[in-house]
Amino acid sequence: MTLTFTCAPAGGHGGPIMARARSGKPRHATVDIHCHVFTPQAAGVMKDLFRPEHDPYSFHHSAASKEVDANQAASIAPLLTSVAERLKIMDRDGIDIQAISTAPIQFYYWAPAELALQTSRIVNDNLASMCEAHPDRFVGLATVPMQAPELAVRELERAVKELGFKGVELCPNVAGEELADERFRPFFAKAEELGILIFLHPHGFADRRLANHFFSNIIGNPLDTTIAVHHLIFGGVMERFPRLKIALAHGGGYLPAYAGRIDHAHGARPDARTRIVKKPSSYLKKLYFDTIVFTHHQLEYLVAQYGADHVLLGTDYPFDMALPDPVAFVEKTRGLKDRDKALILGGNAARLLGIKLPPKKGTAKKIGGKRKKPRRR
Repeated sequence: MTLTFTCAPAGGHGGPIMARARSGKPRHATVDIHCHVFTPQAAGVMKDLFRPEHDPYSFHHSAASKEVDANQAASIAPLLTSVAERLKIMDRDGIDIQAISTAPIQFYYWAPAELALQTSRIVNDNLASMCEAHPDRFVGLATVPMQAPELAVRELERAVKELGFKGVELCPNVAGEELADERFRPFFAKAEELGILIFLHPHGFADRRLANHFFSNIIGNPLDTTIAVHHLIFGGVMERFPRLKIALAHGGGYLPAYAGRIDHAHGARPDARTRIVKKPSSYLKKLYFDTIVFTHHQLEYLVAQYGADHVLLGTDYPFDMALPDPVAFVEKTRGLKDRDKALILGGNAARLLGIKLPPKKGTAKKIGGKRKKPRRR
């Protein structure tokens, strides 16, 4: 199976988009909730079974988009697999900690259940090895075989209880099935019981209308998340499991900016309130959104509407649909208070993941009323 990409590899010049000089040093500790790893061993297991239709991201791609991806595969592969390269770029871009998750091409929800469990374990073991080698830089988000919920529960428990993972990454649909389907309820029950974070990340959108201009990603990725969130709310998942912690990639898709429509429909039509009584937007406000929205006014809107405590730093490492300077993007958003920025850049993720933040850059420890410079290691 060839390596293909859910967010498209680094820009047309062939160089990694994340490998850029930062605009000054960040003042706050940073945790990246949205960054990806590719595991070649798992791809090797699946190579003889993989078919083009298994990849909704690229299945309807135009010839131009397929050519761009093919030309950039060589430059992006080391960024997805090399820990040394990843740490170098994290340091350059001011990222203290990454919550690492699989590249969505490796969800493998289309595969036979037992084989998907095998590859999930391979991916999770790879992520765990990175976390073990660099416990101060990485925390793991598992992948699980959602096509078999009982196996997904088993692998989630292993990842959390044995590997020390703090969350799980899910696709917004399971090979076309909605996450709100009743058969997935045991998985959400286990995720709520374990208190882990669910990171919802799309894998393109297989529709011929999105074939040109990279629309399968530009429109399709946020659209897939948007549809999934509607189902999670209207299908009663958020009502049944009120303690779920769900973070949404790409600013949550389109729904956070157009939530008035769901409340209107809920009040106007009985078929829009078959599973929930409260306003749909009340459930939306329980979700978390990453910062990959590209404009300062959209980030300000998310904070104003949903709270600074519900927004998380995301980079989309190492793909070209990432923000060029993600930490500075937050720091330079004028409508945010300094406390808001501290929460968004790292405080919220640390709370949701149950991890400790490193001290702010350049801070000195206060001892006996005097300030003492930290010792060099």
